[in-house]
Amino acid sequence: MNLDFTPGMRVRNPDRPDWGLGQIQSAIGNRVTVNFEHAGKITMNLAAARLEAIDEPPQRRG
Repeated sequence: MNLDFTPGMRVRNPDRPDWGLGQIQSAIGNRVTVNFEHAGKITMNLAAARLEAIDEPPQRRG
């Protein structure tokens, strides 16, 4: 399934779980730049790499 990735979206790469969670920094065509918590910023071609969107619970204020 081809998702429309947008800046700010949280993702993970199921082929590289050691990278941790990432946040989309930019998305132009099939190329996205993701800032991963354990791997830093990586530019990826979505035709060759898989990303999965992460559903996060809403932030609690308190």
